[in-house]
Amino acid sequence: MATPKQQRIDPNKVSSKGPDKAPTLATAKAANPAKAGNTANIGDTTQAPKARTTGKSGRPGGRPAAAVQAKKASAADWISGARLRTLPLGIAPVILGTAAAHLLDTEGWHWVRALLALVVAVSLQIGVNYANDYSDGIRGTDKFRVGPARLTGSGAAKPKAVLAVALVFFGIAAIAGLTLTILIGQYWLLAVGAVAIIAGYFYTGGKRPYGYNALGEVFVFVFFGLVATAGTTYVQELTVNVESWVSGVAIGLIACAVLMVNNIRDITPDKAAGKRTLAVLLGDRVSRIVFAVFLLVPFAMLALFAIFYTNAYLVFFALLLAGPAVVITLTAKTPPELILALKLTSFTALVYAIGLGAAIAF
Repeated sequence: MATPKQQRIDPNKVSSKGPDKAPTLATAKAANPAKAGNTANIGDTTQAPKARTTGKSGRPGGRPAAAVQAKKASAADWISGARLRTLPLGIAPVILGTAAAHLLDTEGWHWVRALLALVVAVSLQIGVNYANDYSDGIRGTDKFRVGPARLTGSGAAKPKAVLAVALVFFGIAAIAGLTLTILIGQYWLLAVGAVAIIAGYFYTGGKRPYGYNALGEVFVFVFFGLVATAGTTYVQELTVNVESWVSGVAIGLIACAVLMVNNIRDITPDKAAGKRTLAVLLGDRVSRIVFAVFLLVPFAMLALFAIFYTNAYLVFFALLLAGPAVVITLTAKTPPELILALKLTSFTALVYAIGLGAAIAF
């Protein structure tokens, strides 16, 4: 019978010298298949999520399990971590806000202010993406993930490194915002910028992230819809017109559609991790319908713009992207289909903004 001391011996620390080598992954699976199951490839959509656990940290899902022989993140992995397919959500409101501002100024374009507003919006978007990667990773949420692997959750990058990158982009947004504020002399805008950065971090960060309580769409609509569009117009003309507000609502709804289709894909793993998104709260079928509403209402709003702007009807060509996204989302049965719908929805935001912005400005 083994002594207590012998029972505490960690087989992974046994010397590999001589015939008694450390157990391989294959033998580990044979000896303890339940534990070995945690080493499945990140992003494997065929593996059913495991029951929710709570680690010593008290975080939902516990701390992330160390990835087996995790490959160090490459430059391509870091670029992927920025989630480039979501960047149109930062670009689109600036286009619309600038077009609306041009209506108020017959002297020309405020290119420097528009560029600074773009830097703020895109940097904030990237910062939020990296902050989400960090926060979901340390909470253990991403170990249930069915989508593309994340930097933190996969073990490819150290959590502190991912957080540092997020803070760098938040810093870039802050510097651009400060420069813009100094140019126009409206220092109260610093408070708006601070709120935007804080909201971006606490979307999934902190002890009580509001993104885990079905408020993600509210954040996206307010900051990547109304604030980004109306704010872009304001910093150029120190006022906001109706076109800016209405187009801000439209692009904000499309941004909500992007988040919704992403969360529809993750309903099952989010439930397992204790993450209560709006999609989890509404359920699969209702969430798909809500997605369609989010994405199609902005096209109904085009009727209003078409009354005053002759070329606004051309924006309906964006339905060539939005239509398939709706059909795919309503009928999709696999995560890759929903990822395709997400990409189509994101590009819809960009095409919609370019088309409507051109109709308003010219």
